[in-house]
Amino acid sequence: MHAKPSPDPMISMWTWLAHDVRFYRTRAKMSGTRLGELLGCDRSTISRIESATLKIDDKQAKILDRIFDTGGHFLRLLRYAELGHDPDWFKAFIGYERVASSIRIYEALTVTGLLQTERYARALLEASRIVDDVEQALDIRKARQTALLVDPPPNVWLLLNEPIIRQPVGGPEVMKEQLEHLLAVSRLPHISVRVIPTKVGAHCGLDGSFCTLESPTSRAAYSSAMPGGRLILAAAEIDWYKEKFEQLGADALSRSASREMIKQAMEEFK
Repeated sequence: MHAKPSPDPMISMWTWLAHDVRFYRTRAKMSGTRLGELLGCDRSTISRIESATLKIDDKQAKILDRIFDTGGHFLRLLRYAELGHDPDWFKAFIGYERVASSIRIYEALTVTGLLQTERYARALLEASRIVDDVEQALDIRKARQTALLVDPPPNVWLLLNEPIIRQPVGGPEVMKEQLEHLLAVSRLPHISVRVIPTKVGAHCGLDGSFCTLESPTSRAAYSSAMPGGRLILAAAEIDWYKEKFEQLGADALSRSASREMIKQAMEEFK
């Protein structure tokens, strides 16, 4: 059985830390079982640490620094990784998004950035008043959308609140174009678009948008907040968002019924 490749250390501080645990261990010609003994855990736990699905604690960081004589390298990495709101969190998010093979997105207020048309995105960015350079922000959004063009493409499950398809962002013409794009991508085999109808009433997604991103070597989640968001790497919290997504999906229309509702909304913008 082959070990999973190390996560990309350029994605985030946590993946850098995970990458370096494996790097220092293999450089020392130490087995995962032996490192587990030194850290007080089993081989499977070491595997999870080295794939960035489990975080080390202060005690383990200090042991790693002592074993590999790093001069405090792991403890410093851990301190920076634990910083609350990293101003570069969005770069890390894009990194996880770029390599994801499975993406689950719930949107409470707008069409997800991965599926926005240029004119819809521009209208949102101009109205947001939190973006200094709209053109640069548009370029970043377009670059993010290339994550859907890789071969094989990621599987994407999208849940949208019904008011999103009713609100004329950018005006009727822009909104109609956006809905046409949603319809087109919803017919692709790897993209599911489903609408949560307003008649459902209160549901567990009214407190904000979120998404989960998974690949063979990494997992992450994102929870929206103004003016920024929060990148989540704790396994238990990621699982909580996945469960929340399933709960919301139980209230959503089927794929075909959602397409019919989107078509009806398009009629309103003619």
